[in-house]
Amino acid sequence: SQAAKMKLKHNINPVLLQFINFIVLVYSLVTYIPWYILSGSKQAIAKAKQVKARPVNNKPGGAYRSVNSMHCLASVLYPGCDTLDKVFKYAKTKYKDKKLLGTREILKEEDEIQPSGKVFKKVILGKYTWLSYEDVYIKAVNFGNGLAVLGQQPKTNIAIFCETRAEWMIAAQACFMCNYQLVTLYATLGGPAIVHGLNETEVTTIITSKELMQTKLKEIVSQVPLLQHIITVDGKPTTWSEFPKGVIVHTMASVQAMGAKADTGHKQPSRPVPSDIAVIMYTSGSTGIPKGVMISHCNIIAGITGMAERIPNLGEKDIYIGYLPLAHVLELSAELVCLSHGCRIGYSSPQTLADQSSKIKKGSKGDVTTLKPTLMAAVPEIMDRIYKNVMNKVNEMTSFQRNLFILAYNYKMEQISKGYTTPLCDSLIFRKVRLLLGGKIRVLLCGGAPLSAATQRFMNICFCCPVGQGYGLTESAGAGTITEVWDYTTGRVGAPLVCCEIKLLNWEEGGYYNTDKPYPRGEILIGGQNVTVGYYKNEARTRKDFTVDENGQRWLHTGDIGEFHHDGCLKIIDRKKDLVKLQAGEYVSLGKVEAALKNLPLVDNICAYASSFHSYVIGFVVPNQKELAELARKKGFKGTWEEICNSPEMEKEVLKVLAEAAMAANLEKFEIPVKIRLSPDPWTPETGLVTDAFKLKRKELTAFYQTDIDRMYGKNVK
Repeated sequence: SQAAKMKLKHNINPVLLQFINFIVLVYSLVTYIPWYILSGSKQAIAKAKQVKARPVNNKPGGAYRSVNSMHCLASVLYPGCDTLDKVFKYAKTKYKDKKLLGTREILKEEDEIQPSGKVFKKVILGKYTWLSYEDVYIKAVNFGNGLAVLGQQPKTNIAIFCETRAEWMIAAQACFMCNYQLVTLYATLGGPAIVHGLNETEVTTIITSKELMQTKLKEIVSQVPLLQHIITVDGKPTTWSEFPKGVIVHTMASVQAMGAKADTGHKQPSRPVPSDIAVIMYTSGSTGIPKGVMISHCNIIAGITGMAERIPNLGEKDIYIGYLPLAHVLELSAELVCLSHGCRIGYSSPQTLADQSSKIKKGSKGDVTTLKPTLMAAVPEIMDRIYKNVMNKVNEMTSFQRNLFILAYNYKMEQISKGYTTPLCDSLIFRKVRLLLGGKIRVLLCGGAPLSAATQRFMNICFCCPVGQGYGLTESAGAGTITEVWDYTTGRVGAPLVCCEIKLLNWEEGGYYNTDKPYPRGEILIGGQNVTVGYYKNEARTRKDFTVDENGQRWLHTGDIGEFHHDGCLKIIDRKKDLVKLQAGEYVSLGKVEAALKNLPLVDNICAYASSFHSYVIGFVVPNQKELAELARKKGFKGTWEEICNSPEMEKEVLKVLAEAAMAANLEKFEIPVKIRLSPDPWTPETGLVTDAFKLKRKELTAFYQTDIDRMYGKNVK
C-alpha cells in the first residue's frame, strides 16, 4: 500500500520489535472503544468515505460539482455583500473592537559577521501590537480619501509593490472602497518585469516600502514616465537626490492625514459594483513576461466564499500567520477569508517565521513561537524544507531516540490511514516538532504547486493536523479545489469548491480522454463566478485561455491534466506544457520525473529537460550541500563546493542515486535522467529561475543552462 511505501526504516532487534508490536496492539485495543465513543471520529471516518462531488449529468466530460452546491453555485459570502468594500464594512460592524492586523515591533537590529566574512542582519523582535477592525477601517477610509486628494480617480489603476505587512492590507481595503484598481507586483520581480507592469497599467502612483524603493525602484523609476507619486508605507525615506523631475515621495501617514482633513461630505463617493475590477494581479508566470490578470469584486468574493466553506469552525478564535507574498492570489485570498470571519492576522516573513529563521538572532523567538497561529498557508517548497530539516535532525539522534521516533511515526501513519487519531504519540513524541510552528496549528493550507505524498503525510503526522491541499490559479481567483480536513488521502487536491464546477476536456496528443477507465482524464476546465475577466490589454491570450458556453458560463482552460476519482476528488496528473515527445516517439512528463526525485535528501531542487531531437532526458540539480559533501567524503573526493559540483565524477555518483530512486518510483527507463548538471547555487525568486511560489521557470532555466544542455547532448561547445 501507499502507506507502507512511505514508512521510515528502523534497525530494531526483531524479538524486541515483536514485543513492542504486542504492547502497541494491547494499547490500541484498550483505548479504541473509549476513543471511538468520545472523540467524534465515527462521524469523521464516515465523512472521509463520503462522495464529495458528482457530475451534473451522465454525459462524458460533464461538469463535476461539490455535493453541497449541486443545484446552484455559491457566489456571495453574506447576503447583500456583493463587493469587497461591503464585505469589510459588514465585518467591521460585526467585529468592531476585535483585533485584526498584528505586527511585531523591532527591539534591536544587529550585524552578525559569519565565518565566511559575510555580514547577516539579525533582529530581536518584541510582542505583536494589534489594530482592531475599527482601526483598520478608519485608516483605510483616510488613505482612500488621501489618494483622491492626490488626484486618484475611480476605475483608474494604482500599483502596490511591497512586502506582506499590515499596510498592504490597509492600502488594498482603501482601493476596494474607492473603486481604484489595485495593480499588484511581486516584490521579487526583476527590473524589466516591474517596468513592464507599471507601464502597461499606466499607473501614476505606486505604494511601496523604503527598502524596495532603494533596492528596486531607484534603478527603474526613470523608465516609468507616467509616475508622479511614490508612497512609502514605513515612514520617511532618506533623501534621494537622483529623483526624476515631477516625482513626489509621500509617507502613508501623510496621505492618511490629508484624507482625514479632506472635506468629502459634499462629494458622493464612487462605490464599486460587483463587475468592477478590484485587482490586476501580475503573475510571476513560469513562462514569458508577467501577465496582468483582471480580477473583479465578484470573482474574489466567489473565490473566498468557496474557500471559507472548506475550513470548519472558522471564526474569532482563529489566528492566521501571513508571510507569503500578498501579491500572490493564495495569500490575498487566505487573508480576505480571515478578515471576513473575525480571525486575527499576524504578519511575518520567511526570514523571521521560526526561531531558526535567517534573520532571527540566536536565542530569541521567531514569529510562530510568539503568535501561536491556528491557521497557516504554505507553498510546497517551504513544507519540503521543514520536512528535510526535521528528517536531518532525526538522523542525528541517538539510535534509541531515532528508533522510538520511527516507530511512533510508522504507527501513526497506519492509524491515520484508517481514520484514527493518536493522542499519546502526539503529546509524547511529536509535541516538540509541532512547536516548530507554534504548537497550535489546526489546519495547514497548501497551494501554489503540487505537494508530494511523503511531505503531506509527514506534515499530517508530525504537526498533528490536516493538510488541506488546494488547486487554483490566479485566473480562477485562486479557487478551484481544496481537500476536506477529514480527508487524509495523499496526492489529491480535493473536490471542486462550492463556488465552481470542473470538467475534463479530451487532450488527444497526450492520450487523455474523459471516457478513460477507471478514472475520466483530461485537461482541467474551471467554470463559475470566480473565473476572472481575462488578461489586461491582451485580448488574444484571453480568447485562448477563456471560453464562454451557451449558458453564459465562463470557463478557464488551465493547461493542467487531471483525473476524477469515484468520490469526486481531483488528482493532477500532468501538465500540457510539461509533456515532451522524445526522438523515438515516447512522451515524457517532466513534472512526473521531478516529483519522483525531488524529495531525495541529496536533492534541494531539480529540473528535468528533454528535447524532441534526442532520445534521453537530462537534468539540472541543486544538490543539498551537507548530503553531497558527505557523499564526496565517502568517495574520497576533496575540493571546494564549486569543485565538487563541477566534478564529472560526482555527477556520476549523484546519477546513481537518482537512478535508484527513479526505479523505486516506477519511472520508465526512458524517463530516467541520463546526464545531469550539479548547480552550486540555489534557485531563488531573486535569481529569476523560479517563481515566487518556487515553481520552475523552464524557459529561464533552459536559457541559463544552455551551454550545459549542449554539452549533455554532445554538441560542440565553444
